[in-house]
Amino acid sequence: MQVIFDTQNIYYIPQYYPIYKVLIENNIECIFVCYTGKNDQSVFAKEIPGNQVWVSGKEQALDYYLKTKPDWIFFGNAFQGLEQIHQYSKTAQLGHGVGPKPSYYRKSDTPMTVRFMEGELRLRIIKQMYPEDTFVQVGFSKLDPIFDGSEQGIDLVAKQLDTSKKTLLYAPTFNPSSLERFPDNWPEKFSDYNVLIKPHAFTYTRKQYKGQRKKLKKWASYANCYVAPVEDYSLLPYLKTADLLISEASSTLFEFVVLDKPVIVANFFKLKWSYRGPFSYRFEKRFGKDNVIYNKIGTHISKFSQLKNAVKQQLANPQEYREQRAQYRQDHIGPVDGKASQRIVDYLLERR
Repeated sequence: MQVIFDTQNIYYIPQYYPIYKVLIENNIECIFVCYTGKNDQSVFAKEIPGNQVWVSGKEQALDYYLKTKPDWIFFGNAFQGLEQIHQYSKTAQLGHGVGPKPSYYRKSDTPMTVRFMEGELRLRIIKQMYPEDTFVQVGFSKLDPIFDGSEQGIDLVAKQLDTSKKTLLYAPTFNPSSLERFPDNWPEKFSDYNVLIKPHAFTYTRKQYKGQRKKLKKWASYANCYVAPVEDYSLLPYLKTADLLISEASSTLFEFVVLDKPVIVANFFKLKWSYRGPFSYRFEKRFGKDNVIYNKIGTHISKFSQLKNAVKQQLANPQEYREQRAQYRQDHIGPVDGKASQRIVDYLLERR
């Protein structure tokens, strides 16, 4: 049996890796197909586990799949050419995140053999949208290493941070992002805390976000702050270590509250020109009330000056949103027993 993981973006790996690990334990051959057009092979080849094949894009990937004819191919997004692939292989869709964008659901417009789902609410919605397709709720494989105890977190001492301090995690997405709205010296204003900053991969890899990279460089100069480098693609160690998360419109919020720790939602962004003024309807369509479903997940702030008080309040009262966090876990992430990957592999093995 052979299983391929279609890795269009490097940040798919944390979702794939726990499944890969269980497959290897069952003596199943696995290959990661990675895209040079989106990922720097010289940086990431040594970071990716197991066997790798690098392709220039989807066309070359399709040619490889049709030639190789694996038993299963995992995809983290939509993929063209499934009719050809399904002549030889089965396909599984595994979303790399559980964010609010409509693309979370629309990536199933072209059905795969099965899509593995996370929470109960998500499953009900997608079954209504695509009643003829196959969806199986398993949970969120990405978080398995935290719940099975294999994820050890960040070594604060190695990062020259103070283990006696509470640790904040700022994990901004790339667009719409609050990153540009944070001051150049904001870690200094939070000197009583360790500050971990985990940017989205696109902040490092896309030319248009060079302003974000300048911010990161300034923040990294503060003794109480550690900024994750580009090759540090997994968010899991940061989730494990942090006491509180700050983000805006990222699926990271869902992942963090599953750990029953408080979040602060930053409702202030730098919008690109195509989301401003007469084009604001585009922002509302993509991130509007029906899609941004973070209303009750934790404390919301509308400007940076509110952050310090919000941090103090939430760390002093971590139980405040506990009931809501439990509901978000059930709706969006599903079972958190560390066995989502095992359930996925069991499904594959039963259909050899």
